[in-house]
Amino acid sequence: MKKVWLFVIIIAVIIVAVLWFTVSVRNSLIAMDESVNANWSQIETQLQRRADLIPNLVSAVKGYAVHEEKIFTEVADARARLLGADGAQAKAEASDELSNALGRLMAIAESYPELKADISFVRLQDELAGTENRIAVARTRFNDAVRSYNAAIRQFPGSLFAGGMGLTMREYFESSTGRTALEQAPEFKF
Repeated sequence: MKKVWLFVIIIAVIIVAVLWFTVSVRNSLIAMDESVNANWSQIETQLQRRADLIPNLVSAVKGYAVHEEKIFTEVADARARLLGADGAQAKAEASDELSNALGRLMAIAESYPELKADISFVRLQDELAGTENRIAVARTRFNDAVRSYNAAIRQFPGSLFAGGMGLTMREYFESSTGRTALEQAPEFKF
């Protein structure tokens, strides 16, 4: 009789251990997936903030550089592509295009000393620089979360559960040229 109870207790302990292990791994994978989603949300928030600043910046420059219509169109088109992009790679490519267009816009602004002295332009410039820094930080955090998540679903024991949970590898947020967004931030020289 004692052997039967000992056997039942051993089986119960094994079942509890397997259940605890399964729940622990599953919860860990879910937490990592949510971390990736939260960090992606931060990137989108900062990209939206930059996109919201651009019309004001363009308006400030337009007042001084009325004959530079081509660059204003390029900035508007790049902004629209960024707002319409889906997925990490598409957002990264659209962000690169917008950064390049903004760089050309700022180069034009350099030609107008009275614009560089305008207080609203200086404020917009500072806001844009701050936003670029926030984007760089958000991208770094997102890529760190993606790296941890991707490793967890590829390594044992996460690999045992990831497929059944519908978890797949996530893309890093990298520029289309292969350089990180931090290296791609537009330069503003005044």
